[in-house]
Amino acid sequence: MKIRLLVVGKTDQDFVEAGLNEFRNRLKQAVSFEMEVIPDLKNRKSLSFEQQKEKEGESILKSIQAGDYIVLLDERGKEFSSLQFAEYIERKTHTVTKRLVFVVGGPYGFSQKVQAAAHEKIALSQMTFSHQFIRLIFIEQLYRAITILNNQPYHHE
Repeated sequence: MKIRLLVVGKTDQDFVEAGLNEFRNRLKQAVSFEMEVIPDLKNRKSLSFEQQKEKEGESILKSIQAGDYIVLLDERGKEFSSLQFAEYIERKTHTVTKRLVFVVGGPYGFSQKVQAAAHEKIALSQMTFSHQFIRLIFIEQLYRAITILNNQPYHHE
């Protein structure tokens, strides 16, 4: 199984990009992981929030392949502790046959079409984070889950 993080818009904060690179490199050693960035919309300021969600949604759906298991990162999704998230990842490695795709939407959330295509939603917190920060928080938690599953000394109880 491959794990993929699909995000809308480039990261424009150097410290976030540095953190993403650090955890991407760590993950490469333990799991098949990739991150795809869907480019920012052109002429975004001339579009309403709803139009932006729709256009971003179209781009997200173009990046999804048949057989992908789609999980939206959404503050209204199911919450896990780090140990529970590790167990979740382990279960998915046994049940997802192609790619486990986690999706971070743009600043206004997901279109109805993307929500309809998703298999489930998970939340990393009840708090709201920027769509740039959430990718760093997610990738660190994914790395933590992998180290828990591999009995490595990254996570402490």
